Amino acid sequence: MIPALVSLVGAGPGDPELITLRGARRLAEAELVLYDALVDPRLLELAPRAQRFPVGKRAGRPSIRQETIHALMIRAARRGRRVVRLKAGDPFVLGRGGEEALALLAAGVPCEVVPGLSSALAAPALAGIPLTHRGLASSFLVLSGHDEDAWRPPLTALPPGSATVVVLMGLRARAGIGAALLRQGWAPSTPAAILLATGTPAARCWRGCLSDLAGAAAPIESGGLAGVIVVGAVVGVAEALAEREEPWKRHSHTARSAARG
Repeated sequence: MIPALVSLVGAGPGDPELITLRGARRLAEAELVLYDALVDPRLLELAPRAQRFPVGKRAGRPSIRQETIHALMIRAARRGRRVVRLKAGDPFVLGRGGEEALALLAAGVPCEVVPGLSSALAAPALAGIPLTHRGLASSFLVLSGHDEDAWRPPLTALPPGSATVVVLMGLRARAGIGAALLRQGWAPSTPAAILLATGTPAARCWRGCLSDLAGAAAPIESGGLAGVIVVGAVVGVAEALAEREEPWKRHSHTARSAARG
């Protein structure tokens, strides 16, 4: 018999094929799955025996309290059930996975973390943007754009062009983020991108310059899709790759065409 366990599983960036083998196995074993709002529904098909409940949070919308999520996991595990807390991306990247692990530990509930592919890494890669590239960038900075107090201090301390900037949950703050970088001395012509719903059939992409970031309206009008902002010279690599692709492959990219307007 499989013992009771709570697994904090990273669902990856959207595409069900990008979940880890261990994550898929834990879903197959699960009796209860508590899943985030951004988790692709197709992933839930990997848990045919489980009860499945949405517990995700979206900005500006009513959502379940974090303490309630803790209580649900603890109660189910104490009843001997196998629980998967299915989290978008990676459990420990801007996802409160650490809080959940500490709550389980304090309650004496066995817990494991199954890493996932964060959209901070996967979204740029799927859009043809390398976060590091010889001669362009040797490091990258990942920020939460949800709160100005979180993104402003690191940006105002970052020398212009010294790293690729990746912002999660920052679509609403794109004007402020762009303005902060420009005040810091970043060139207005610095390449920038907004990547939406990468790894899903709804994927879209806008590419332009840092000075145009605030006015990039097309991605924001896309029904609340999750987005990633990337700023840095490496964004230009995606353009070079697109120009060299075979025509059939170029056509298969979901966002490039719709987002430049």
